[in-house]
Amino acid sequence: LGCKECCERCVGSLPWASLIATILLYMGVALFCGCGHEALSGTVTILQNYFEVIRAPEAIDVFTIIDILKYIIYGLAAGFFVFGVLLLVEGFFTTGAIRDLYGEFKITACGRCLTAFLMFLAYLFFLVWLGVTAFTSLPVFMYFNVWSMCQNTSVVEGANLCLDLRQFGAVTISEDRKVCTGSDKFFKMCESNELDLTFHLFVCALAGAGAAVIAMVHFLMALAANWGYLKDASRMQKYEDIKSKEEQELHDIHSTRSKERLNAYT
Repeated sequence: LGCKECCERCVGSLPWASLIATILLYMGVALFCGCGHEALSGTVTILQNYFEVIRAPEAIDVFTIIDILKYIIYGLAAGFFVFGVLLLVEGFFTTGAIRDLYGEFKITACGRCLTAFLMFLAYLFFLVWLGVTAFTSLPVFMYFNVWSMCQNTSVVEGANLCLDLRQFGAVTISEDRKVCTGSDKFFKMCESNELDLTFHLFVCALAGAGAAVIAMVHFLMALAANWGYLKDASRMQKYEDIKSKEEQELHDIHSTRSKERLNAYT
């Protein structure tokens, strides 16, 4: 009886863990997708206004890549909304299944396989978000360097430093798209709101990706706990079935012997 109460008390905390992980996942995905989308739009504005990069009509250029990244953001937002709902529902239903174990509910192999499949997906998406976090840190690093140069204009005034897009692979080698520290475009870019806003939006997107990574770790912990409790509940269910069969056999044997004694007495 004590083990039963302990199991029910531990399982009762699982829905709250799934709920917290779902809220954290939605916050991280919303922050990453919203800020990342606006940061990419700000990057397009900076490239067009200060570096004079022109969109190629029928070629894969930096603007095409930015558009592809925006579509990826749309897919991430939709996909992880559905995935978060699935994980939350699985957490609540698994807990309900364990609580009803002592009633008429039976733990099925399909439920355990579903939990194992969701654990695999959660681990896979954990690796995906790790990659997204590492990829998002690259524009943060680049914008931080540019932002630092703008904040220290008095230091770099006589250094004649240039920001060449060819170093970042944004344009081809034949195109000369650069902004130097002593030019008017550099000062206009530093004084504009696009650079500062885009840099901080990328920082927020990086924070959102990190929150999504933490949420996936929470989901992995909750799913692993659900799997363990399901496995223990399945063993307990087998024990209860064997115990009930033995009790039924003892009852049948006792009834048979009582009938034999009654017949012998008669």
